[in-house]
Amino acid sequence: MLRRKSSKTPKEPLQGRQKSQSDLSAWLKRGRIDPEKSVQDHQSLGDQENDSKQEDSLEPALSYFAKVQDHVSVKSNSALQRHLATVESIALQRGLPPEAFNVLLSAALSDKLADTVNARLLKSLIPDSVIPETSVVSAVSWLCVSKCSSNIQVLFLRWLITVFDLIDHKEDLCALYGFFFYYLQDEKMCPYICHVLYLLTRKENVKPFRVRRLLDLQAKMGMRPHLQALLSLYKLFCPELVSITLPAKTKIYFKNIEGPWKAAIKTIRQRKLENSPVPQPLFLGTARPEARKRKWNTQLMIPATSTNRSHLEEVREKNHYLYSTDEYFPVELLQTFPQLLQNIHHLEFPSQMGSVLTNPLLLHYMNCTKDESVYLRLYYWLGQTLQEECTWCVVENSQNEEEFKNFLEILCRVQCFLHEGLAPCEEFLYRSLPLWDGLCCRSQVLRLVSWIPLNSFSEMKSYLYDPLALLFFTSSLYFKCSVLESLKRLLQNWLNWQMVHLDSAADFQTHSLNTTFSGLVNTVAELIHFVGMISTASLCLESNHTFLLYFILEFYETVCDMYLKYNMPLLIMPPAGVFYPVLLSMDPVNLNQLCYIMYRYRANLVAAKENERSKKEIQQFRFTSETYQEYNQYITAMVGCLWTSNVFQKDTHPQGLRMDDELLNKTTVKEFKTSFNIVYHPAMIGYAVQFLQQAWPDDTTFNFSLIKGKKWNWYLEYLYSKGLEGLKVFIESSISRVSQASRNKA
Repeated sequence: MLRRKSSKTPKEPLQGRQKSQSDLSAWLKRGRIDPEKSVQDHQSLGDQENDSKQEDSLEPALSYFAKVQDHVSVKSNSALQRHLATVESIALQRGLPPEAFNVLLSAALSDKLADTVNARLLKSLIPDSVIPETSVVSAVSWLCVSKCSSNIQVLFLRWLITVFDLIDHKEDLCALYGFFFYYLQDEKMCPYICHVLYLLTRKENVKPFRVRRLLDLQAKMGMRPHLQALLSLYKLFCPELVSITLPAKTKIYFKNIEGPWKAAIKTIRQRKLENSPVPQPLFLGTARPEARKRKWNTQLMIPATSTNRSHLEEVREKNHYLYSTDEYFPVELLQTFPQLLQNIHHLEFPSQMGSVLTNPLLLHYMNCTKDESVYLRLYYWLGQTLQEECTWCVVENSQNEEEFKNFLEILCRVQCFLHEGLAPCEEFLYRSLPLWDGLCCRSQVLRLVSWIPLNSFSEMKSYLYDPLALLFFTSSLYFKCSVLESLKRLLQNWLNWQMVHLDSAADFQTHSLNTTFSGLVNTVAELIHFVGMISTASLCLESNHTFLLYFILEFYETVCDMYLKYNMPLLIMPPAGVFYPVLLSMDPVNLNQLCYIMYRYRANLVAAKENERSKKEIQQFRFTSETYQEYNQYITAMVGCLWTSNVFQKDTHPQGLRMDDELLNKTTVKEFKTSFNIVYHPAMIGYAVQFLQQAWPDDTTFNFSLIKGKKWNWYLEYLYSKGLEGLKVFIESSISRVSQASRNKA
């Protein structure tokens, strides 16, 4: 193992200061070293001259703070005020170079200046690219030997948490884990120390004495969110060491760090990208240029120094002994799928968990290992990002819809890749749907809805169904169809999930929601009933629009095959408010689809009945008699409508088409009995006209009564040739004469 220098001795700050001075002098001699030099080379000539002037003005300021003496007076000190203003101005305009952080951190934490000056220096630490790890380690060591106030210590920790993902390396910082843990005893610093530890924790950091210390603090302070966060992470790494029960549902453990740094970093990054015509640094393992970046994209990126292939090979050669089978394999070295397979048990995830979202190799790893600690870290990052950047929840972000839409698009692709929903996305939807207008990021939000994990119906109703129904009934036809498509995919994802987990009954007991198989069936049933309700109401609102009927039938095409295709012991018939509008619709596509759906209902019900008869043991799930009764009522109505022309006499459904002859005679329709058979039906009469034109081309009277007897069978074959396969399988399975003839022909 590499030997790291101790950062707890009083000499370390002096060494860090000397190093910072040498770095500073070297920087002043050779000019600024910037990892994004390729971007700046394309700036305009005027910008370059302005940058040169700012660098010249920053040089004496850094030299002043590097040589500052003890207990500098603030009053009447024009030099201090001038240099401090210079640092603040340049930091806000274009960010500070990496070499400046050692000097300014040492000056702010060494207690040589007043707290007001130290606070202003810390608030000015806005990077233009990355922050050297050595600067942070040196600054942390100052906390051991200096006498800076607790307010300055807390401000430093807040800054460290904010810029954590911009630190170029983390190895030496992780070696200071014990130092940070010691400061848990400080009640004022405890929440921020827990946040830092949460970001640094690895499995080897979890020790019994640390677990005991956290439990003691919890007994003393109560169940604080920051303590719960660390204990949850410790329990994931070493469940045998943490015996207490912790809330299973993911939550926001840490408050947002309200400070000047986030907004300034965003502004500087955005300004650079707007002024640069060249592509930005590439994602690890990809060749895609970035779009305009906000905070999540700075976190999604692994630092550019880690993506340089020649540098990676150099690191591998120099430190090959570190990558043995007993050590971690750094993700920066992961470039190909064979490398992933060879090192899958020794892979160490990056500190920037956002980089996982854009790296297919790391997503493959997440899909294979199911390491809960990885999901916990990713969930924390996602939860914070979604909470801060939602354009319709945070007023300040209302102008950044396009950027937020791109971020949601990435999350949609990740969930599709993993074939499961992410808990932070679910919480984001539950929290933001009541505030959503149905327009902003519509496609992305509805795709996120389709990946919501299984929950109890009470949660789904209050957090998903109720706000979605309000939007559904007050929005356009297109929005209604989009919601139905999203709910269809949600149902399919749930059914696929239970298919994967059905083999192990224990999986249902250990699921994060403690969902039993009975609970899963009930939740699926409630979703189907909800879609039936909104479908019935929307057909009334939209006058049985053909486009809307298509999406409703698409949903029920999944429902009708749940028993045979997904092994789900559940079949729910569509409500009468859906069935009869489709049966009487004027569109042959919808009628054909209804015929296919009823054919699949029959196949599933027959299979279920045969299984009940063949199995002697009592089955836990059986289809109710009401299901068979409702199916038979619908079949009677369809056969009476399309074939036997007696639907007005034989339909027994309470909301069906049964009417007295006296009432029918008042309609003044001569042949009302045959008005909806396969010849006269409004959806089929166009085919009947074409058939007559082909069979009797000289007859212009369109005598539909000619289609009978053998001509009726010819007409059926003509309909089948037009692609009405749903009508074909329905007639062959439900009409005994045609069914027998079809079997004889086969």
